[in-house]
Amino acid sequence: MRDLLHADPLATVRNLGILAHVDAGKTTVTERILYATGTTHKRGEVHDGTTVTDFDPQERDRGITIFAAAVSCTWDGHRINLIDTPGHVDFADEVERSLRVLDGAVAVFDAVAGVEPQSESVWRQADRHGVPRIAFVNKMDRAGAELDAAVASIRARLHPAPLAVQLPIGAEDTFTGVVDLIRMRALTWTDDGTTAHEGPVLDDLREEARRRRRTLEEAVAELHPGALEEFCDTGALSTRTLTSALRDLTRSGEGVVVLCGSAYRDRGVEPLLDAVLAYLPSPLDVPPVRGTRDDGTGEQDRPADPGAPLAALAFKVNATSTGRLTYLRLYSGTIERGDTVWDATARRTERIGRILRVRADRHAPLDRAVAGDIVAVAGLRSARAGSTLCAPCAPLVLEPPGVAEPVVSVALEALRRNDTGRLASALARLVEEDPSLVVRTDPETGQTVLSGMGELHLEIAVEKIRRDHGMAVNVGRPQVGYREAVGRGVSGFVFRHVKQDGGAGRFAHVVLDVEPLGVPGAPGTGFEFRSAVVGGRVPQEYVRAVEAGCRDALAEGPSGGHPVTGLRVTLTDGATHVKDSSDTAFRTAGRLGLRDALRSCAMVLLEPVVEATVTVPEETVGGVLGDLAARRGRVTGSATRSGSTVVTATVPLAELFGYATRLRSRTQGRGTFTTRPVGYAPAPVPAR
Repeated sequence: MRDLLHADPLATVRNLGILAHVDAGKTTVTERILYATGTTHKRGEVHDGTTVTDFDPQERDRGITIFAAAVSCTWDGHRINLIDTPGHVDFADEVERSLRVLDGAVAVFDAVAGVEPQSESVWRQADRHGVPRIAFVNKMDRAGAELDAAVASIRARLHPAPLAVQLPIGAEDTFTGVVDLIRMRALTWTDDGTTAHEGPVLDDLREEARRRRRTLEEAVAELHPGALEEFCDTGALSTRTLTSALRDLTRSGEGVVVLCGSAYRDRGVEPLLDAVLAYLPSPLDVPPVRGTRDDGTGEQDRPADPGAPLAALAFKVNATSTGRLTYLRLYSGTIERGDTVWDATARRTERIGRILRVRADRHAPLDRAVAGDIVAVAGLRSARAGSTLCAPCAPLVLEPPGVAEPVVSVALEALRRNDTGRLASALARLVEEDPSLVVRTDPETGQTVLSGMGELHLEIAVEKIRRDHGMAVNVGRPQVGYREAVGRGVSGFVFRHVKQDGGAGRFAHVVLDVEPLGVPGAPGTGFEFRSAVVGGRVPQEYVRAVEAGCRDALAEGPSGGHPVTGLRVTLTDGATHVKDSSDTAFRTAGRLGLRDALRSCAMVLLEPVVEATVTVPEETVGGVLGDLAARRGRVTGSATRSGSTVVTATVPLAELFGYATRLRSRTQGRGTFTTRPVGYAPAPVPAR
């Protein structure tokens, strides 16, 4: 069976991500995996700034993961391509780009806190991409750690069936190992965590282990038809059936295998690696990647076959002073040094310079890479995150990762006038590496404006300019990204675009209905366009041009020049001219017509709103609640946990600038908070 499984080399590959809330221990888990697999010979520590994956100076200074880092290691004859992802909400797009190319993931949870806000967000991101997961409850040696409570929070907040396959031995500072409920054995570690001892289950845990094994079998039988059949016939499940059923449930998403340990103390890492190989899929186990033919004639699947035409997705670009590294996931085909490939996104050929096996900021050269690999390549000039590289003879476009809209902006200017050009180059490099950053020039002030996903996101981007480019910059006060929505629409708005200047003229006549999305008092977001034209009064190709023009008009609203959202536009009528009508004329009519129509609508200003989770000592709750109310916060829940109170509230993003300093002063430095975006809400006053 083992020889058959390993007959295809792709069966021994795992493309794996580590996902979690900030400070749950993702990077420590990654470091211990590298140490356990022999990839490193010294344990990297976050607090010492010696980790492999957090190699950027800002990551080591701040003690958090900012940039997704790829590493490769081997375990039990398998190659694991591992991506350590950020946990802070400001870097959710970095997680999104990583999840797009992964086949499986380990979700890390704090044994005391359970499911935290950002762990819930990344779990939903993984759901959207269909990435199978197993769960690792970390920090079992902490005071207040409880596996059952963490499992209950997974069931309540994430809604899969959590299937705990281990029983902890000891609790808090006496945590020494786990009971493996699959093989009914005890695994314990020495004080320095270097040696795992396998033995029989101790007498005082044997009855509890049997009870939990029975509970696990019953839960699996309820979810898996094959396991149910054996359970009904024999009243139990064999180890082989249980393992096979757990693999199926993990890959279908119906269940999540839960393990536990303490990564910092090197306890539970080896069983975690075994679970990765046993339950998470290889590139052969996931459906073939689907893309759109370059000529737009339809979709096509590409299997994970080194002999098939090349199809690879670029998911990360690292622009350095010595050149560009482009990180690729190969879905099919093979690349070798010197190959010419087709960039289907930029529509140009590229030449593969070097191929590198990645270990964070260190690389090992390769002669070739095949389907299922995650590698970095040098020499690509135009590829960006989201670009598709394919065989020139078989072009295909893969769906790129989504990019969220930025919500916070700052104005930047070089302190020295002769650095203006260098600042523009530095910003271009930033955007090349991080597509969630947007640079624009304010049309009214002429200022350069940098927009991103949060205050920390922009702070790190500005610091990167200062450190990497040795440039002094002035930074304006952060401003949130407001939106304008339609509160009350208009019907039958007529617009005629007529232009005659001696040559071919332009003629387009449109009649538009504009109405709000959402319900009264709660404007929605998004844009819908539809046509109700009858009798062919506006040909279909001109209808598409009108829609394109309307989308152009959404860039600036009539109230404050903010992007417009939350409206439905219906083209109800129109007229054409035999000679003077064209796509261009109707696109212009759509843009100018909707712009004028919006001036006749009642507009609503929307501001971004976040869910803030604030953890504070019990004695400071009153002051913190008062401060949240002063910031227009609405408390939605609170809970007491291990001597602290966790308050959840929805708060306008604009009110949280500088909140970290205020919270520390109110709680003698013991308060912490995290946020996650939840949408937009009407703002009480127009933005100035």
